[in-house]
Amino acid sequence: MKSLPSEYSGNRFELLVQSVTDYAIFMLDTDGRIASWNAGARRFKGYEPDEIIGQHFSRFYTPQDQAAGIPAAALKTARQEGRFEAEGWRVRKDGTHFWANVVIDPIRDTDGRLLGFAKITRDLTERRAADEALRKSEERFRLLVESVSDYAIYMLDPVGTITSWNSGAERAKGYTAEEILGKNFALFYSEEDRIAGLPSRALGSAERDGRFESEGWRIRKDGSRFWAHAVIDAVRDPAGQLIGYAKVTRDLTERRETQQALEDARAAIMQAQKMDAIGKLTGGVAHDFNNLLAVIVGSLELARMRLAKGGDIERFLDNAMAAADRGATLTQRMLAFARRQELKLQSVDCVALVQGMADMLQSSVGPVISIESLFPKSLAPAYADPGQLEMAVLNLVVNARDAMPEGGRITISGSEMLTAQGAVPGLASGTYVKLSVIDEGEGMDSATLERAREPFFTTKGVGKGTGLGLSMVHGFVEQCGGALTIDSSVGVGTTVSLWLPVSQEAETREADISGHSVVQTQSPLVILAVDDDDLVLTNTAGMLEDLGHTVFRAGSAADALRMLDQSRIDMVVTDHAMPGMTGAQLADAIEQAHPDLPVIIITGFAELPPHSSSRPRLDKPFRQAELARMVNGVRSLSQEGAQREFGPSIDPV
Repeated sequence: MKSLPSEYSGNRFELLVQSVTDYAIFMLDTDGRIASWNAGARRFKGYEPDEIIGQHFSRFYTPQDQAAGIPAAALKTARQEGRFEAEGWRVRKDGTHFWANVVIDPIRDTDGRLLGFAKITRDLTERRAADEALRKSEERFRLLVESVSDYAIYMLDPVGTITSWNSGAERAKGYTAEEILGKNFALFYSEEDRIAGLPSRALGSAERDGRFESEGWRIRKDGSRFWAHAVIDAVRDPAGQLIGYAKVTRDLTERRETQQALEDARAAIMQAQKMDAIGKLTGGVAHDFNNLLAVIVGSLELARMRLAKGGDIERFLDNAMAAADRGATLTQRMLAFARRQELKLQSVDCVALVQGMADMLQSSVGPVISIESLFPKSLAPAYADPGQLEMAVLNLVVNARDAMPEGGRITISGSEMLTAQGAVPGLASGTYVKLSVIDEGEGMDSATLERAREPFFTTKGVGKGTGLGLSMVHGFVEQCGGALTIDSSVGVGTTVSLWLPVSQEAETREADISGHSVVQTQSPLVILAVDDDDLVLTNTAGMLEDLGHTVFRAGSAADALRMLDQSRIDMVVTDHAMPGMTGAQLADAIEQAHPDLPVIIITGFAELPPHSSSRPRLDKPFRQAELARMVNGVRSLSQEGAQREFGPSIDPV
């Protein structure tokens, strides 16, 4: 073995090298034999100096590396290029392996003659294990993300450029990774959303708040739309610097379509149930109307015969009017029941409401069932929607009827109840009107009672019930701020109670105007009466003329518009349901041509078009007193408007 000059040993640099324990620092001669050995080398490789000095450094390499000639190649590279560096497995004295970073530098004298090599080795086993664990973890997460097919999971850079793409994103949006990487995620938004700046606002919100979540329409590669739920999370480095965004998108198109279909079906079933109930009423209503018409026709015929003989006909006229009033009430209740309307909460007199429904309820249950009412002398008004409350009561009465196929008695009762918190499930403490429908039917067992409020649950046979009736009543009462309770026993009967909040509003009631009331008329007007039914037109015109007004008659909207161009008219009273042009459309045309001309619309429908709801409206059938009051009221409003625009009028001197 060649020895090194003595000047390279025994100095302070040797002491420095020998004291290093974190690095194996030793020298090789030109043949690769070990010439020095420090404490770090002894710690890493396990050899004492007297065991290893003079041995060839290749023993630290694995047999495979030795066979491949790597030790000699390392010295050759260091000699020729001035440095060699590599990482790989090395072998300790005990045969165990460690991962090492190796640097070999040639040592030359001042004349450039090679004296040997300086070799520095560092044990990186722990770092390599940590790196390998991190790599495996990242690989697992990469495989996890790429394997998810139900969610589009991908990364964006800080400006929204797509930097990763999983199989779920390809499945949902139609783009392969090669097609989409490097493009901005805004291309998934519709053109109107991009113009509105929705993509940039989404990233801005995620950067500001850390997270952004939304649902909306997104665009696939083929141009089709899908309903997406998207979450964007800001991704920051340990220093808090924004480095991009993680975006997760799920295609909810099928779920949205299913929900929409369910809502449409529910609405259709609710409407079908209303119409089914009206269908069940048809027989009884036809019978009632025939009775009423018989009274009206008979009374008028008797009145005409008595009038020819000079007799008193007042009794027969009163009888005919009473029958007509009953028919009008029945018609209005059926229209209110059939129409679709939002909840309009107000003070409701439950006693008057039930009494007013008496005929309709009795027609619904048939002759084998009797209906009784049990109310106190005074009952506070409830806070509810009167139309919906009527429907709820009718629903409960029909259910009670179905529970008594052999007949029986239904009792509708009302009382004012003061409840404490928790005394009635779902009800806060306070004062409530308790409206109950009680039957003597089959009753329900505990299992049926538990499910009675569930939508679509019914104990009736196939085709005999939707299962929505009681659930709809339950939902309606909760909307009013109340609750629904059911008490039932098998073989005894069922009591369904509606707990409605007591109204806090002061009720204002308008005094009834009887057929004999005298209406104080104002100065006569020139009125154009419009109706396609000649009998109704004659009746309306006759009432107005009897009030002292001058009346022109038109049998259609077109005739009315021509007459308005030819005559001075103070007011128009028109029917709504007319062929060609409705009363609402006529009012629109008059408003364009004669802006200051007041129009009253007469209708027998439960609803008018939304744009016509603000116009004066008179429901059929009406009495002369109601017509007079409407005309006077509309004239007063018209005069007030003119005074606000032109100032107070001045009587001529």
